[in-house]
Amino acid sequence: MSIKDLLSEGIQSTPPSFVRGILKAASDPDVISFAGGLPNPISFPQEELLASMERIVRTYGSKVFQYSITAGLPELRQYIAERYNRRFGLHLTADNIIMTTGSQQALDLIAKVLLDKGDGVIVEKPTYLAAIQAFSLNQPEFYPVELTDEGLHIGQLEKALENRVKFIYTIPNFQNPTGLTYSEENRNQVCALLKGRDIVLIEDDPYGELRFDGESLPYIGAGKLPYSILLGTFSKTVTPGMRTGFIISENTELLRHISIAKEASDLHTNIFSQYLIWDYLTHNSLDAHIAGIKALYRKQAQAMMDAMKRYFPATVKYTQPHGGMFLWVTLPEGMSAMKLFPKALERRVAFVPGDPFYIDVQDANTLRLNYTNADCDTIAEGIRRLGDLLKEEP
Repeated sequence: MSIKDLLSEGIQSTPPSFVRGILKAASDPDVISFAGGLPNPISFPQEELLASMERIVRTYGSKVFQYSITAGLPELRQYIAERYNRRFGLHLTADNIIMTTGSQQALDLIAKVLLDKGDGVIVEKPTYLAAIQAFSLNQPEFYPVELTDEGLHIGQLEKALENRVKFIYTIPNFQNPTGLTYSEENRNQVCALLKGRDIVLIEDDPYGELRFDGESLPYIGAGKLPYSILLGTFSKTVTPGMRTGFIISENTELLRHISIAKEASDLHTNIFSQYLIWDYLTHNSLDAHIAGIKALYRKQAQAMMDAMKRYFPATVKYTQPHGGMFLWVTLPEGMSAMKLFPKALERRVAFVPGDPFYIDVQDANTLRLNYTNADCDTIAEGIRRLGDLLKEEP
């Protein structure tokens, strides 16, 4: 007998994180890495967080070190409720929010609560690779729906909804991996298709605050559909290392079951981090801080697109995001980004091949680039190296 004989079916069907492997391979300081989904560390408000850290210890004492309630710090949850009410016209209270250990835990908890083996899950094609990983532990049946420039392909979505589907997972704003954003018309079409159906809609929105251009669009289901879940995080706006995310839903019955799953998982999210984030938010302007991040990322995204225009062959296409952290590259038909990756690494540049963002796809001619974790000169040099490689490929 080997250890494999003792493993659950769920863990055996769950792929390891491809990005984690890439990050290890690209950890050499000489490698220009566009592989991670890393916020730029110069955006972290370190001095302000240090002041908050000292203040919460002095003000709240042992409370910041003690066990706490599963749902999370009530004051932080109320802050989130009021911010979303103000920005999106929702009607939330602290009771509509559960704090999580990053958005990744939210995906894991939702899957535990909703999925049995063989249940259907509709995902975008392509979709966030760590969501595939989180859901795979429960051995669902995936139904990928093509992601177009406007959003979900409505015809394919209608077809997918003919199956026994428990939930739909979407990233409507600056999608990971493509950087695309659903149009308002597409959001309305998706909402109309889901009305009257007993299907949970998950809108994962880690990047929505990072819009460079235009106005924020209304959510697909939040405030409109009875089985709507909205996911948010402070990882992209304050600091990722605190792992402070949250689940929003007006369906308190659904939240009650998620809370039970969280109790079984970790009792509660790190309370010190919650106090720290809350104190930071109440003593500083989050909007002003985000404005600085957006200006930085706009410049970096433009630097990458300018470099791609200069160095990439005309046969290579790429998205032009208006926010977020990523853009998506489509190579000529028949060219494998996975096979290209080791050649790129030899030239000291890294990206994420498209394969892990799909369900059961191999040698995809797509790849993801992250532009937020390198300065503009480094971005230009990395794209030049990648462009030289692409020009040499048959």
